[in-house]
Amino acid sequence: MTTLSIVIPAFNEENAIQAVMQRVLDARPALAAAGVPQVELIVVDDGSADRTAALVEATPGARLIRHAHNGGYGAALKTGFAAASGEWIGFLDADGTYPPEHFPQLYRAALAQQADIVIASRMAGAASEMPAVRRLGNILFAQLVSLVSGQRISDSASGMRLFKKSILAQIYPLPDGLNLTPVMSTRALHEHLRMVEVPIPYAERVGRSKLNVARDGARFAQSIVWTALTYNPVRLLGLISLAALSVTGLVGAAMLVQRTQGVTELSAWGVFGLFSALVLAVAGVSLFALGAMFNYLVAIFYERPIRQGLFGRPLFNPPLDRQFWWIGLLGLGAGLALGLASLFLSLDGWPLARLWFWQLLAALSTLVGLQLVISWFIMRALEELSQRKARVASDLEGHPTLDAPVK
Repeated sequence: MTTLSIVIPAFNEENAIQAVMQRVLDARPALAAAGVPQVELIVVDDGSADRTAALVEATPGARLIRHAHNGGYGAALKTGFAAASGEWIGFLDADGTYPPEHFPQLYRAALAQQADIVIASRMAGAASEMPAVRRLGNILFAQLVSLVSGQRISDSASGMRLFKKSILAQIYPLPDGLNLTPVMSTRALHEHLRMVEVPIPYAERVGRSKLNVARDGARFAQSIVWTALTYNPVRLLGLISLAALSVTGLVGAAMLVQRTQGVTELSAWGVFGLFSALVLAVAGVSLFALGAMFNYLVAIFYERPIRQGLFGRPLFNPPLDRQFWWIGLLGLGAGLALGLASLFLSLDGWPLARLWFWQLLAALSTLVGLQLVISWFIMRALEELSQRKARVASDLEGHPTLDAPVK
């Protein structure tokens, strides 16, 4: 028999909480028809100074949990999750914006698509009274989560969801603030949990919103990026690296064209462009190498295979970081050869105006090559550490290896 616990976090919501609780309780027959005969309603009062707690206590069928002090939206939800007895947990806000009547629809979607989490999406085409600024913000957050996770999502910050209680260990830890929902979405996608979205109508809240668009928006974005970095650093850092190297390539191509046309002097913008290209080239390679190294550390921490590729699958076989050694040596060799050639040509009387570009290119190639070789050595050591536990277990079980002596 399927059981469902619905958690409502509430902070000074005396104007809306009764109506929202009643709508949840009235949805029980529809939930029973969908296959959920037992529904538990938990309201976590997060240190309210108004009559919220008293109104919950006076409502039959609702269970009240009180925080002595305001701990935050996420803290209230986590208290409710810990107290929930259902094998499925749903939650929604106490301000009347989300329709509890759609919980049966969310549960049916979970069964039909074998989902671990179902998000009630406010951005999937249903009627919405969301203010334009918040709608724009939610679009940007959803695009950011999609970018860092490699999977499309339309509403990363929805405050109405249904999920299996058994997945909590995978998506924890979660923050105590309003940023719990985008972090939950980001973690779920990186944990390869099955997440689906169901469109819902969205109403304007009862009373004054507690969301600060600028402050909470910045916190949402920071939380999404930071969470993604703890799972697949090379994806995010690699995308930044790709953008930096693309700019470097464009500037380098433009200057190479100028050189072939006999232009040896640079304008003020040309000097700035050259400076930017050199910095972005070194920064781009360093960021990609750093992301790849972090991926090995993440693999060691989670004891799972190393993630490869910027777009969810490897683009190279073998993976690009395994090829750093020969790419780095090639860069080192080309840089040293070009530097020596420039020196000999300078001694032969060539003016600096003809050589400065090639000398800078030689220095850049040498530095980048050295960075790649060093990174390759570090990653091979990290790879060895990531495999240590499995190899120890194999040796203890007496599995033969290629190095075992033949008797």
